[in-house]
Amino acid sequence: MRSIFLLIPCFFYTLILFGQKSIPSDSVTVLPEVLLLEEKKVKQTEGIIPSQIIGEKIFDNFSPVDAVSAINQIPGVYILSGALNTNRITIRGIGARTLFGTDKLRLYYDEIPVTNGSGFSSIEAFDLENFSQVEVVKGPKATTFGTNLGGAILLSTREGLGQGTRFSNHTTFGSYNLFKNNLAFSQTDERLKVNLNYEHLETDGYRENNRFERDGLLLRTSYSLNDRNEIGILVNYVDYIAQIPSSLGITAFEEDPTQAAFTWAASKGFEDNRYTLVGLNYTHRFSSNFRNTSSIFYSYLDHYEARPFGILDEYTNGFGLRTHFKGSTNLFERKTEYSFGTELYKDEYTWREFENDYQDNAGEGSLQGDLFADNREFRAQINAFGTLNTEVFNHLNLQLGLNINHTQYDFRDRFNPGDANRSAARDFRTIALPSINLSYRFSDYQTLYANISRGFSNPTVEETLTPEGVINPDIEQEKGVNYEIGSQLFLLDSKLHILLTLYQMDVKNLLVAERVGDDQFVGRNAGKTRHRGLEVALNYRWVLGSDWELMPFVNYTFSDHQFVDFVDGDDDFSGNPLTGVPRHRFNSGVQFRYGNRFFWNTTHQYVGSIPLTDANTLFSDPFHLFGTKWRYEKNLSNRFGLGLSFGINNLFNVRYAQSVLINTNAFGGAEPRYYYPGNARNVYGSIRLRYSL
Repeated sequence: MRSIFLLIPCFFYTLILFGQKSIPSDSVTVLPEVLLLEEKKVKQTEGIIPSQIIGEKIFDNFSPVDAVSAINQIPGVYILSGALNTNRITIRGIGARTLFGTDKLRLYYDEIPVTNGSGFSSIEAFDLENFSQVEVVKGPKATTFGTNLGGAILLSTREGLGQGTRFSNHTTFGSYNLFKNNLAFSQTDERLKVNLNYEHLETDGYRENNRFERDGLLLRTSYSLNDRNEIGILVNYVDYIAQIPSSLGITAFEEDPTQAAFTWAASKGFEDNRYTLVGLNYTHRFSSNFRNTSSIFYSYLDHYEARPFGILDEYTNGFGLRTHFKGSTNLFERKTEYSFGTELYKDEYTWREFENDYQDNAGEGSLQGDLFADNREFRAQINAFGTLNTEVFNHLNLQLGLNINHTQYDFRDRFNPGDANRSAARDFRTIALPSINLSYRFSDYQTLYANISRGFSNPTVEETLTPEGVINPDIEQEKGVNYEIGSQLFLLDSKLHILLTLYQMDVKNLLVAERVGDDQFVGRNAGKTRHRGLEVALNYRWVLGSDWELMPFVNYTFSDHQFVDFVDGDDDFSGNPLTGVPRHRFNSGVQFRYGNRFFWNTTHQYVGSIPLTDANTLFSDPFHLFGTKWRYEKNLSNRFGLGLSFGINNLFNVRYAQSVLINTNAFGGAEPRYYYPGNARNVYGSIRLRYSL
């Protein structure tokens, strides 16, 4: 497979040798400029809802397989990454108690929801090199996007600039036999936009039993029928297989972090995934002040995971529709913007489990044995939403939002069909989730905002079941209220940009996943938590000359999150810091730019110690990470562009845990396994070629 992709850059080099013609650069042929403070961003959330955006220019500061580090620059957002296929996104501490994967937030791809029926999202199913930006709304402020306690993450597809036909190819080599190739084609004219991307990624990984291989295809097209009507199609297909080294105990972590957990190495554990998303959208402009965008979509996930304690074979069929009306009018002689709509999502989740007879397989790894579980769950969720944004007085804006959610689960145990107690439905009560936002603009350069909003989180599949494997009728949704105040300032002739936020979120009916077996978890509502925090982001642009710029940045997160009321059996953890959340996180860096050709940036990340047990008897070690990258870009002619880059991750070869588990129990006399080791010092280099017709 790799040999095929090696031919692609060779083809581009041949074109350059025979087609080079030097002309002055223009706005179309110049390759994107990397800035820490980006200006050309498209805000997907409405009105005065505060959010933060990471764009393609910032992603270019990191390795194309390290989008996690770019997103981790956002204060309040922390991705714990055990491997390329094992990511857990936490926002202001929400989701930190989830053991595996990402839940308690909503993930959207070009406004199509890709979070499944139980609330899980998989950002690793996408190649972030294909995106123009990632917008993050922290907390339940985004009425239009689900009002989950963690917030929402909105992915936007990269589109071609201007009109014409363009090809680009980005090839990366690196440590651990890393190879990544992204081939992109775009065609744009007055009516038609077509973007087609194909990606191949493979790496042996830092650890034993850690190989990862992914192929992905993305098609995004839109066609303007006339001035009022536009249709679009989105197709995203991902096929990846990933070996699983799993977590380590402290002894193994300190002695040799490259090793896999013993049973995972013996069984050669892995997961094999095929994911398809298809969406069709239609936009109609009723007038210059009123329009509607409606989408229908279908998703399919086929997941096979060989674990030492059992083989999981599951698939999910999901489908839904979303319609969103937006308009503006004059209300009491004040311009008023409004929106309303609804989103329906239903999926059918089927999972079976088999014995893993790897111990009888002569060292060849996992071997599927007898079936011991066969389940199906039907899940449905509907959101109705509306917002109203108006200027109450000069410089003072008020935005009101309301989301109404209703969720249903219907569980069927097909392994024990004769036991009526093992199949049941759970119909959660309809909940109303209001949001109030105020924004006062002192000038075009200073803004103060405040928010009060209510949010919720649904229990996962495991949390809805009792230890006997039947629906728990007593489980409730988590609910919380967010209070937030913040400011955005542009100072020193707009060279200094400051974002400052203070918040408190009170959560009740806290969902706790309790481990009752090697791979058996049950959920219960255990109490209340309080999430308090401070977030600061500073960017400064220092112009040294006509072609020279220096751009330092500092982002800081202070998290004062604790259990308010949490009693677990005979243990009272009330008042303890929330498990799984570092108290301090600090990101900083500096970028040097010379013209539109040479870029050099260095980044630093500090993560404080993380409580690993509810009793706070064990903490992870804090760590500092440094990385650096050099990049050179040049237009070789009016048709060809060339980019070269070289980077080093973990510059000082620090041993650290890139992800941790909490409240881990030991089984069979083994040491509890809390730690996912981060990669040692590693290097990468890239070649980017572009051709325009």
